Amino acid sequence: MIRPSPRKALALALAATLCAAAPALSFAQAQPAPAASAAMQGSPSQLVLDNTQRVLKTIEARRAEFTKNRAALQSFVSGEFTTMFDRDYAARQVLGRHGRGAADADVKAFGDALADNLMRRYGSSLLDFNTRLQVRIKSETALPRGLGVKVSSELIRQGGEPIPVDYLLRRAGNGWRVFDVMVEGVSFVQTFRQQFDSELQRKSIAQVAQELRSGQISADADVGTGH
Repeated sequence: MIRPSPRKALALALAATLCAAAPALSFAQAQPAPAASAAMQGSPSQLVLDNTQRVLKTIEARRAEFTKNRAALQSFVSGEFTTMFDRDYAARQVLGRHGRGAADADVKAFGDALADNLMRRYGSSLLDFNTRLQVRIKSETALPRGLGVKVSSELIRQGGEPIPVDYLLRRAGNGWRVFDVMVEGVSFVQTFRQQFDSELQRKSIAQVAQELRSGQISADADVGTGH
């Protein structure tokens, strides 16, 4: 069976996590067994289950509009991504050793620039996917040192192998926010940490953020995937 390329899989993960912290809508979806469903109420697993289907259904319902009006698509993607992703924490993970002791303002600028760059580069890719997917939650496990939880899931396609997608979430206020996504074992954080390491050895965080925002450099989901 044909599996998606890492590039498409990472863009699909972006689609699947856009609404991870937004209120779920009442769409029909594959549900876990009653006992499991009761246990997951209000949990990161339920959040992933509900809102993965929500964003896929939204893209399908508004596909014609988004195809004609890319500004509307960009607005939708950016707004939901802002709600879903813990930008500052994820940015520190991407920066790695370069972020140690860095000013919060510089980290925030880098996180915002990276997110905006990703939206510009991969937002339109969301229209390329078959959104009639079923979501299956496999497990929810605690991360070491109380860092949060990992929700392991699969996106199930007709005629194709399931796509494994793992979400790493941490507490933020009264809810949960995603700080990393792994598709087929490929991590957003590790991918971009690898990509920007050489840039950050030569330039300040603020300079790299500015170049991301201006388009001089771009986030590349293919780095380190072998494709």
